[in-house]
Amino acid sequence: MLEQQGVKVDLVFLKSYFFSADLARQSARSNGLRLKVVDFSDEQLRIVKSPKHGYGRAFNPCVDCHALMLKQARIIMDRDGYDFVATGEVLGQRPMSQTKERLKLVEKESGLQGFLVRPLSAQLLQTTIPENQGLIDRSRLESISGRSRRKQINLAKKFKLKDYPSPAGGCLLTDKEFSLRLKELLRKKKEVSGNDIELLKYGRHYWEGKIKIIVGRREDDNKFLKKLVKSGDIIIDLKGMAGPTTLVRSYGSASISQKILEKARDLTQHHAPKARGRKVDFREKKV
Repeated sequence: MLEQQGVKVDLVFLKSYFFSADLARQSARSNGLRLKVVDFSDEQLRIVKSPKHGYGRAFNPCVDCHALMLKQARIIMDRDGYDFVATGEVLGQRPMSQTKERLKLVEKESGLQGFLVRPLSAQLLQTTIPENQGLIDRSRLESISGRSRRKQINLAKKFKLKDYPSPAGGCLLTDKEFSLRLKELLRKKKEVSGNDIELLKYGRHYWEGKIKIIVGRREDDNKFLKKLVKSGDIIIDLKGMAGPTTLVRSYGSASISQKILEKARDLTQHHAPKARGRKVDFREKKV
């Protein structure tokens, strides 16, 4: 919509521990769009721990995250000489973060007051500085509101866009199981790394005090557990038999006891159906 008005548009995707840029890159390639990917993982993790505006239904601090994303966009705008920032937000589409009051709030907290254009709902919102300056024509922007995506999908057809992500979103912080895992991890240890966050995405998780046992569910889990192993971890496999990979990690000062290792072995055997009730041997490696 902006390009039709002669505006040069560059796209920015903010990736983090909780959502990747894979689909954005794929969509940009398919549609011939310029895309910058900015990693704001550590900044986002800080607000996840203690969001000013609270959480949604799971562990998702959508308002704080939204404002943080726009702060990053403001930095890029100032640094690289852009005239304004535009987003694909729709008034009323998200019950927590896209009410009119919330849209005003994140605009203010991001430092983008007057320079944030929302083309899909522009005619329902306050006039922006780029509109007043004649950089864009407000009458050629849209007045979409509500949770339906019908109008957006029709626009995609009109512009012959293809291979765009579904509207369901992809933030792991809205996933209940992942959110519970993250809450428990942060309860056990306040300072966690990106590696610790990545581990939450794979396998079955069992806590023994401040020691965690992670048992792979599938072959890809096993591969990622081995890839994410770090110093002090113990990896357990069944010897000569297909089954799960198990990773044992301490999140405190306590060492991994033989009792916990025995439980890790039992869980490894239990989750290998062909090994249940049989005498098996294990391969163990401390990194």
